[in-house]
Amino acid sequence: MSALTERTEPMETASGYRAGRTLPLRVELVRQLGRRRTLVMGGILAVLPFVLLIAFAIGGDPSSRNGQVTLLDTATASGANFAAVNLFVSAGFLLVIPVALFCGDTVASEAGWSSLRYLLAAPVPRARLLWSKLVVGLGLSLAAMILLPAVALAVGTAAYGWGPLHIPTGGVLDSGTAAQRLAVAVAYVFVSQLVTAGLAFWLSTKTDAPLGAVGGAVGLTIVGNVLDAVTALGHWRDFLPPHWQFAWADAVQPHPEWSGMIQGGAISVSYALVLFALAFRGFARKDIVS
Repeated sequence: MSALTERTEPMETASGYRAGRTLPLRVELVRQLGRRRTLVMGGILAVLPFVLLIAFAIGGDPSSRNGQVTLLDTATASGANFAAVNLFVSAGFLLVIPVALFCGDTVASEAGWSSLRYLLAAPVPRARLLWSKLVVGLGLSLAAMILLPAVALAVGTAAYGWGPLHIPTGGVLDSGTAAQRLAVAVAYVFVSQLVTAGLAFWLSTKTDAPLGAVGGAVGLTIVGNVLDAVTALGHWRDFLPPHWQFAWADAVQPHPEWSGMIQGGAISVSYALVLFALAFRGFARKDIVS
């Protein structure tokens, strides 16, 4: 009887142990910042504005085609225009990669290194481990999206001067307003990529191969873009997150239109919440062997 009682009594925790204090965010952030893939991705995003600057210097100022002026045609008008163009050419695919990388590599890499079970044996609660990794992954994703337009704005200002944002459809936004609208655009791009983050994070909890999680998220995002190009789907495309990926352009207008960004943000957040919930639910029941 006494032996049975000893087995059914809850095990006492160590003195001073607090589950909420395990794997602090600053520790996880330092670990992720020091990884080579973080430094490489940051370097790529920081170099892109210089690549475009050289391209414009070699090819000359962009000019309109068939009498239609696009955002690309205004790239050299001011630093604000150059930043907007950098955001335009990267939002569709390039910015998907750091989101998929930072959110898809985080858990799967621990499993691939066979260190995941040791983290849980520390003991770090599973929900706490996922929460720390998700917050840091999203934070690095946001930093990547801020880095690109910030460097582009600095490079563009040095090359083309500080001035108003020239709108292709006509009109200008003064420098202060342009900076605010670009900040709104970056915030929307981040929200629109939450679905990619959720997909990558969920896949990261399902596989021990980081490349599988990252590649799967990028691949399915590409599939979404392909489906969005199929006009025969009609209004069904409105439920595809890629359909709204350039809705941020409505913010850099003389009279901004918010309906597209609201709808696109709502769809992205809805998908992301479901995927994050699946990740936490599945990981809580997963048999960790690596």
